[in-house]
Amino acid sequence: MDKDKKNWRGTREGFGEGLVILGERNPKVVVLCADLTKSTRANLFKERFPDRFFEFGVAEQNMMGVAAGFSLAGYIPYVCTYGVFSAGRCWEQLRISICYSNCNVKIEGAHSGLLVGPDGATHQATEDIAATRVIPNLKVVVPADSIEAKKATIAAADIPGPVYIRVGREPTPIVTNENSPFIFGKANVIREGKDVAIIACGVEVSEALLAAEEMEEKERTDICVVNLHTIKPIDEETIINVARKIGAIVTAEEHQVFGGLGGAVAEVLSKNYPVPIEMVGIRDKFGESGRPRQLLEEFGLTSSGIIRAVRKVLERKR
Repeated sequence: MDKDKKNWRGTREGFGEGLVILGERNPKVVVLCADLTKSTRANLFKERFPDRFFEFGVAEQNMMGVAAGFSLAGYIPYVCTYGVFSAGRCWEQLRISICYSNCNVKIEGAHSGLLVGPDGATHQATEDIAATRVIPNLKVVVPADSIEAKKATIAAADIPGPVYIRVGREPTPIVTNENSPFIFGKANVIREGKDVAIIACGVEVSEALLAAEEMEEKERTDICVVNLHTIKPIDEETIINVARKIGAIVTAEEHQVFGGLGGAVAEVLSKNYPVPIEMVGIRDKFGESGRPRQLLEEFGLTSSGIIRAVRKVLERKR
């Protein structure tokens, strides 16, 4: 993992770069935005392909309907706005206009999670994984870093039907590289271990790696870390294999513990291979205004919070 903060980047940067690559490859790719062009990094596409960029102002629900129309006309529309809007304000249009017809629309959930910091609870999408993964036909991906966000954005164009791509604003550690595998729907075991497996997504992948390194050094605990970047369709095979091999699971996400990654993993394990599981996430609270790192600490989402969960699940395993 790259610990040099000078090299940290927001996952939205990778999303914007992926849009430009797609624009160069495929003339059918169009980008729609609702008054958040720079914030979502849709501006990178707009600068290169202005004739394929469409600005809707503060009219996100209308934008969703137009995106469905673009899809039915043979285009591949990428809809760019904050997660609180794309998965919240527009939930009905996402469900009916796009997913009910299985339209080939790709949706960015930008500024998701707590790391929008001072913007506070109204703009912190901490329920969007739950809100999107429940909709039929909709796939959900949560990249671990900016490199993986670029790969996910590009890969989404070749995946039939709607895809929700969750990205954040704040610069976060780089935990993958250009040669790291990214297969939609396939989790990556990025650290082997035998005592506990931490299954994480988004920024929590880097926190899981920090927790694993600290516990190995200080407590001689051998921890496996799994990057579960695709929440839906979920990689049941990897989750079950890890549970069988290790026997104890911790999940970690920058999202409510209800209905998100932790719930999805628990669904898989409860019907296939039950093992002790602890979930690190936001516990039935709205976010708050504050510095991004301060908020992760306040809500128990740093490596320290993960370590506490690992110790707890180890006791249950024993």
